Amino acid sequence: MLREIIHIDENLCDGCGLCVPSCHEGALKVIDGKVRLVSELACDGLGACIGNCPKSAISIIKREALPYDEIEVVKKLIKQGRNTLVAHLKHLKDHRQTIYFDEAIGYLTKNKPEADYDLDNVIAEVINTETINHDKPGGCPGSMAASFKPAGVAAENSIPVSSELSHWPVQLHLINPVAAYFTNSDFVLAADCAAYAFGNFHNKFLKGRTLAIACPKLDQDKEVYIGKIKKLICEAEIKSMHTIIMQVPCCSGLLRLTEIALNESNRKIPVHVTIVGTNGTIVREN
Repeated sequence: MLREIIHIDENLCDGCGLCVPSCHEGALKVIDGKVRLVSELACDGLGACIGNCPKSAISIIKREALPYDEIEVVKKLIKQGRNTLVAHLKHLKDHRQTIYFDEAIGYLTKNKPEADYDLDNVIAEVINTETINHDKPGGCPGSMAASFKPAGVAAENSIPVSSELSHWPVQLHLINPVAAYFTNSDFVLAADCAAYAFGNFHNKFLKGRTLAIACPKLDQDKEVYIGKIKKLICEAEIKSMHTIIMQVPCCSGLLRLTEIALNESNRKIPVHVTIVGTNGTIVREN
């Protein structure tokens, strides 16, 4: 796949190693007097190492490279100690790498990998929330019970809100991606829970657009989803895509499916991403 990755000019590099500590993913090492990129899987392409090179030997290029694998990076960093893992997670958070951050937190939360320090406290420090107790029901952040008051209460005699849905079916497994109504449309791919969490979903997200919904955690046959998204892009020639997910780790899988489909498509389209909090507020848009 084509992605951004660092490039080291060996003619400029003197092997000082000042860039190595700034690569929280552990993708750089000094070997035979030169800094080497030892893992394409671990290079996130953000270039934190660039500013620490006194010789300007490091740059970011776009080329064919193995996909970045956040889970493999986290597995390795756990063994390198608490401070290294915290630095990596904060690095992702500070650079708004939402997909990778959610994947990392989801892995640490769900799998309980072995470590000689408290991973729950690592998570709490990074996301600034109370320590998660996995002995209680709902250990996965996306399944943990929560209670909150609705943001507002509609008047009893208010005018009914009209649906902006323009077609049926809407479940991603059931849609025909080359149906006429998808052609040249602005397309919304939403997590199943999003419309229930965000009260103004129809007016803000659905009006004038086509729709498909999916759950990356519970649905099966994700390859089918990738194929359908590719058909929407390449055959239906949708004009844009708006992916709407919930702020829970498992939901980032919907973004990953979108990313894979885009990378495998012969057309490029603008993609807008909205993350909705479980309390119904919009957490982030980009």
